[in-house]
Amino acid sequence: MFLWNQRAHFGSDAFNKFVLAVGVGLLPKAPGTWGSLLGVFLVFLTRWSGGLYGAVFVFLIVWGALAYERITDPDPDPQYIVIDEVCGIFVTFMMIPLTWFSAILGFVLFRVFDVFKPFPVRSLERIPRYWGIMADDLGAGLYAWIILFVIFK
Repeated sequence: MFLWNQRAHFGSDAFNKFVLAVGVGLLPKAPGTWGSLLGVFLVFLTRWSGGLYGAVFVFLIVWGALAYERITDPDPDPQYIVIDEVCGIFVTFMMIPLTWFSAILGFVLFRVFDVFKPFPVRSLERIPRYWGIMADDLGAGLYAWIILFVIFK
């Protein structure tokens, strides 16, 4: 609770836990990397059913938008909000055979594209509010997906 008191207030506990990816966003070092790892874990849990995978992905984006609207932090893209990384990872692994090798490679590719934001991913950050935060990670996920698709298809 000590860490939480130093952070912005989001509203209800359900929204708090969700937007912080069940607390992963509060880890002191590299919250985006931890959020991405959580995304890989969720991909492994949901890939047994394409319908479940898609439903969870849509749920994460919509619930993330609702949660973001409750943020009172003046920073437009707080690092402790990592639901965007989780969603970007879901894009990375769409229709890609999931093995340990593809999971590690996809994770690394996503993080590289998320950190360096090649054109036009960086420009997506200019979209206002939540959608800009989400769009750059979805773009990074798309770049990672293209490479995985070429390798594994």
